[in-house]
Amino acid sequence: MRQLFVFCLLFSFGICLSQDDGVEVKKYTLDASQFYGSVLLHNPDISHLITNHPGGVILSLNRKTYGSREWEALYNYPDYGASFIYQDMNSETLGKNYSIYAHYNFYFLKRNFQFRIGQGIAYTTNPYDKETNFRNNAYGTDILSSTYLMLNYQKENIFKGLGFKTGVSVIHYSNANVRSPNTSTNTFAFNAGLVYDLDGGKELKYIPKAPKEKVTEPLRYNLALRGGINESDVVGSGQYGFFVLSGYADKRLGRKSAIQFGADVFFANFLKELIRFQATSFPEMDVNLEDDYRRVGLFVGHELFINKLSIVTQLGYYVYYPFDFEGRVYNRVGMKRYFGDKIFAAVTLKSHGAAAEAVEFGVGIRF
Repeated sequence: MRQLFVFCLLFSFGICLSQDDGVEVKKYTLDASQFYGSVLLHNPDISHLITNHPGGVILSLNRKTYGSREWEALYNYPDYGASFIYQDMNSETLGKNYSIYAHYNFYFLKRNFQFRIGQGIAYTTNPYDKETNFRNNAYGTDILSSTYLMLNYQKENIFKGLGFKTGVSVIHYSNANVRSPNTSTNTFAFNAGLVYDLDGGKELKYIPKAPKEKVTEPLRYNLALRGGINESDVVGSGQYGFFVLSGYADKRLGRKSAIQFGADVFFANFLKELIRFQATSFPEMDVNLEDDYRRVGLFVGHELFINKLSIVTQLGYYVYYPFDFEGRVYNRVGMKRYFGDKIFAAVTLKSHGAAAEAVEFGVGIRF
C-alpha cells in the first residue's frame, strides 16, 4: 500500500511538474475555503455511517496561466496547482481524513465561475479493523485515493489582491478495491472562502489565441500493459495481482481530443479465489470450480489532450465472460502522461458502474 501511495503521489504532482519549459509569466494565488455538508447515501451499506454532517477546510496554491503555451489559450487560460483538504467526518467510526492533491482550475462566463478537478491521496485516521472498528465498511485501508470537484463563483482582487469565492464541492474517498471493504464515501458540501494574489493584485495581459490550425494525424495504434493488486468484496479473501493487455486504435478529431476503439484481455487472479469460494461455500450459486477467471472485452473511448497529460474515458463490454462478476459492461477513467511522442504512463480506475474493481498502473506505446 505504501508503494501505491508513493506512485500516485508522484503521478498526481506530475500535473504540476509536466509543463513545458520556456520563458513565461509566473503568477500565483492562494485560497482557503471552509466547507460543511453531508455524506451522500450512494450505497445502502453505508447508511449506518451517515449520522452527522462532515466539515473541514480546503487550502490551495494556484499558478495562473496567460497563454505562453498553446494549450493554455486552448483551455481559456486555466490554473494548475496543489491543494490540501482536512475533513472531519464527525463520526467515531469514520474518523478524520487528510488529503493532498494536484488540481486544475477551469474558467467560464467571463472568468466569474471556476470549475476545479483535483486528484490525490488521502490518509484516514480510523480505517476498518475486524476487531476494533468493524463497522467502518467504507475505508478498508488507511491510505485512500481521493478525487474532488468544486464549482465556485469567484471574484478576485476586490481589494489589494484579496477576493472571495463560494460554491459547492464533492469529495470522494476510496481505495479502489485494493483491499476490502471498500464501500467508499462521497461528501456534498457548501464552501466559502478567500483568494489572495501573491502579487498584490497586479493585472497581467492574456496572450491572444493564435489562429487555429487544423490538426491532422493518421490512424494511430496503441499497446498498453496495466497491472496492480486488488481483492474481491469478500473481506479477508486476500489481495492478488492482476494484469491487463490492451490494444486499440485512435483517431484525432482536433487539437483537444481523439476517439478510440480496441480490446482488453484481463487476467484477474482475485477471481480465482472468488470462484473457489463460491463453488465450495455456496453450491446454490451454481459456480463451477473449472470456470475460467479470464475475461476479454471490447471498448470505445475518448481521450482529451491537455499538454503532455490526457484524460481517458472508456466504455467496454465483455465478449468472453465465463464467470459472472458485476455484469458484462465495464468502464475506465484515468490519466495518461506522455514522454515524447510515443511512450506513455497511465493511472486508471476500472469499474462496473459505481462499483470499483481496481486501480490500474500502466505503460504503453502509441505508434
